[in-house]
Amino acid sequence: MILLRESKKGLSFDIQVIPHASRMELVGVQDGILKIKVTAPPVEGAANDACIKLLAGELGLKKSQMEISSGAKSRKKTIMIKDISREMLQNKINEVCRTKKFSA
Repeated sequence: MILLRESKKGLSFDIQVIPHASRMELVGVQDGILKIKVTAPPVEGAANDACIKLLAGELGLKKSQMEISSGAKSRKKTIMIKDISREMLQNKINEVCRTKKFSA
């Protein structure tokens, strides 16, 4: 299960990024952290941009609603999402995980 945290700025959760992958995809959840593969290299924020683009597309959110709040230079990152309720975000995450056939 993905661990959602609530703050004044919005909702956040952790991801682990695997750069230089053969394709962009969500690959599963381990210890409350969503694992993501991106094709971009970890150079000049390219992998970070790819993470935001992939997550926004998969969750049906705008890229402007999302930002990397910590871990910009690390494989483990914290994603902050604004302007969405906890229940709505959890539903979107659950739907994506059900579609991808791994547990949230």
